[in-house]
Amino acid sequence: MNLQQLAYFREAVTQQSFSAAAKTLHLAQPSLSEQIRRLEGELGVPLFLRVGRGVVPTEAGRALLPHAERVLAEVEAAREAVRGVRDVRAGTASFGTFSTAVYYLLADLAEAFTERYPGVRLRIVGLNSSAVADDVRAGRLEAGLVVLPVDAEGLDVQPALRDELLYVSAEPHRVRRPVTALELARRPMIFTDASHAADDPTRLQISARAQEAGVAVEPIVEVEYLSAALELAARGVGDVLVPSVVTRNRRFPPGLHSVRFAERVYDTFAFVTRRGATLSPATAALLELAEGLLQGLGEGLPGGVAPPES
Repeated sequence: MNLQQLAYFREAVTQQSFSAAAKTLHLAQPSLSEQIRRLEGELGVPLFLRVGRGVVPTEAGRALLPHAERVLAEVEAAREAVRGVRDVRAGTASFGTFSTAVYYLLADLAEAFTERYPGVRLRIVGLNSSAVADDVRAGRLEAGLVVLPVDAEGLDVQPALRDELLYVSAEPHRVRRPVTALELARRPMIFTDASHAADDPTRLQISARAQEAGVAVEPIVEVEYLSAALELAARGVGDVLVPSVVTRNRRFPPGLHSVRFAERVYDTFAFVTRRGATLSPATAALLELAEGLLQGLGEGLPGGVAPPES
């Protein structure tokens, strides 16, 4: 008994005809018939009965069918697994992230991926979360890591990590106690992601808190990148909001102080892929590595691993 015989047998059962099965498999009918005869000879029982111009399985044939289907399915799964590993040896893994992802996993992710898959090109695009979501939805990127909330239409969203948002200032008296939305509206604020102000997830959260308090939070300075905002804060130009992981990073400027919000605020990070799309093996491998890195990182953050969406 071999895989070819099982495949021919399954097709003959499906088509209820040797000639139709042979045509589907692009074979000469005598070749198919001969292999089925050999299978019947090895098993010692007939597998088909002739009915008019077609065939139907015997009781033995019906008993064999689920086993044949299971064996063939396992073989195909094995081929797919090997094919996936093979394909990760070449191609490009594309991934989009929010701008502060450099503080979380970018260097570790790039290092781990290039060591494991040296033949694969790695393309990581740094954008605002809303732009990452748009590019994934449009198919310009296969997957991304975003800060919620984003427009989830057409996307599969997998929450992965939470980190507490902190208020950072060079003025010690501003961080003596947890900050309220009302106080935030009175402080000189520096906001990041200037080109995506209306869609920036952190701003959306802060605006919602401020609206509940009956105030509005307006920045005195807007810049694109957090590194520039931190430098300005260190010079005393204004204050900035950062995830807690940033304050633990070696890039965090000396002389800055942080404090929590009176009502805790969290950034929730999530992986996004286009709904119904199949990831390339290279990007699937990159996503698996990123998930593992964030899982480990989440164990040491105030917010921890994010719960799945309900």
